[in-house]
Amino acid sequence: MSKWVEEIKLQQAATEGMDAFLKVFTDGYWRCIDGELTAGTMPRLTGSQHVLLGYSILHEELMDGGFCQLIQNGYGPYIFDNPFAKAMRLWGMKEFSKVIYKAKEVYDEHKADLTRERTDEEFMAMYELYPQFDDLEDYFIENEEQITATIACYVDEHIEEFII
Repeated sequence: MSKWVEEIKLQQAATEGMDAFLKVFTDGYWRCIDGELTAGTMPRLTGSQHVLLGYSILHEELMDGGFCQLIQNGYGPYIFDNPFAKAMRLWGMKEFSKVIYKAKEVYDEHKADLTRERTDEEFMAMYELYPQFDDLEDYFIENEEQITATIACYVDEHIEEFII
């Protein structure tokens, strides 16, 4: 397959579940880009690979701290300034795509404030300042299993797009 995504690891992960299956790919992508999303490393991945890596990042950040955390950790441009939401729609997740577009609207409208450096106290206050994210995060948490399953099925059916 490739030095970054090994077939034996994929076979083993497939028996462990969809999260483990997807993680084999994204772990390989992180190794391929030397653990950093930079202008120099990003061309090493294809568009589909970036979408899958974007989902992995979004999943981790939303499950841990929501859109405010995702943005504060510097991933706003990676998710919202790229065709991530469009890809989700094309991969069969129309409602999830709408959620990402709605989050992008909030992000675009309040980008300067959402991305500014903050103290821990100011960061925690963001959750009160941006309740627009609450329903969007709830949707993701409630539908995370189905979204992840749909992505895993898409990857499995189009595996050639995801191998480096």
